[in-house]
Amino acid sequence: MNNFFFGIYPYIALTVMFVGSIIRYERDPFSWKSKSSQLLRRKQFVLGSVLFHIGVLAILAGHIFGLLMPVQIYEWLGVSHGAKQILAITIGGGGAILAVIGGSILLHRRLTDPRIRAHSTVADTGILILLMIQLVLGLLTITVSIQHLDGSEMVKLMNWAQSIVYLRPGAVAHLEGASLIFKIHIVTGLTILLLFPFTRLVHIISVPIPYFWRPGYQIVRTEQPKAEKR
Repeated sequence: MNNFFFGIYPYIALTVMFVGSIIRYERDPFSWKSKSSQLLRRKQFVLGSVLFHIGVLAILAGHIFGLLMPVQIYEWLGVSHGAKQILAITIGGGGAILAVIGGSILLHRRLTDPRIRAHSTVADTGILILLMIQLVLGLLTITVSIQHLDGSEMVKLMNWAQSIVYLRPGAVAHLEGASLIFKIHIVTGLTILLLFPFTRLVHIISVPIPYFWRPGYQIVRTEQPKAEKR
């Protein structure tokens, strides 16, 4: 099971994520959206959404740069493993707290408001619950990380993640002796990637970056123009 979850399952999850997202975009492009519930109830939405997204973006950036950047670059920059561990705890912990607060607000709206609940699918509610579980697991890993401020646990995770992404052999061996909470956190994260193309999470890879330098304002009509008389 150890070899499956940390040597095989990552490639299954990544393959389903990428191939499934392409198939969904090609076959059902109109379902490619975030399905915002703001129009149904604006109350709590802005605060919850802003906190959740800021927290998640901080966590994603920290994971990408923290796990996938080669160790040699940190050594060249003069950043020790211990300093990197403290930085990860600070940024990751702060982002997770914001995301948990924001996610709790959004989940509360979705579960208690009858209109939003009726508008939601099992995938909508389920993926939000799974994200909240993952965030809590991430916070729990801090209790282990602060016991290894030399960065030893972080190095294990870095070597495993880079072995998977860069197709290096022996990825599973890097997690030998790693804390169980880290392993559960990894499996839950991979499960989220596996479910990615079947949920509203697909909107993450459709960030409207050109929006920030669009040439002019968008004109929205409040009513249909009357037909001209002949």
